[in-house]
Amino acid sequence: MTQTIDLKNHLLLAMPLLTDAVFKNSVCYICEHDEQGAMGLIINKPMGIELGDILKELNIEPEHQQHHSIMQGGPVSPEQGFVLYRGDNQDVQNMIVDGSIRLTTSKEILSNIAHGDGPNDAIICLGYAGWDAGQLEEEIANNSWLTVPADEALLFETNAEQIAEKAAGKLGIHLSSLSGESGHA
Repeated sequence: MTQTIDLKNHLLLAMPLLTDAVFKNSVCYICEHDEQGAMGLIINKPMGIELGDILKELNIEPEHQQHHSIMQGGPVSPEQGFVLYRGDNQDVQNMIVDGSIRLTTSKEILSNIAHGDGPNDAIICLGYAGWDAGQLEEEIANNSWLTVPADEALLFETNAEQIAEKAAGKLGIHLSSLSGESGHA
């Protein structure tokens, strides 16, 4: 049996052995993790759609052009929107992940962003990644993921294309030097 560890507010970096199309080369931010399982958002895979497209679908008229990329948050509930942001509660129902990092599914925050009243730092995702009890721990034990403590600079001040390398750098690792071969001592 694998021991449960708390990976809330950590980044998971997909290791070369992880070849699943959704998770390959992904960086997943863990929003919740306990003995019942884990929930996270893939934060480095733009879907090719912009916030303006989502606002149009929701009949929200933005005050200015919105060029915010929407991320593929994960394979579970891909129709559901999630906003990971830094700041106060924005007068919307939210979950405090860690410090000033919050998560919401409220449509109100999108309206706030569209009208210039929302958080300056936000990652908007469609869908999420979920793991059953012990599943994430088993995947980590099988070298599918590298774990890195998250911080606000990595989340909100690093672009999606660079976050994996910068996160690995916190551990003194260059992702390009990792092998797709697994070994056991």
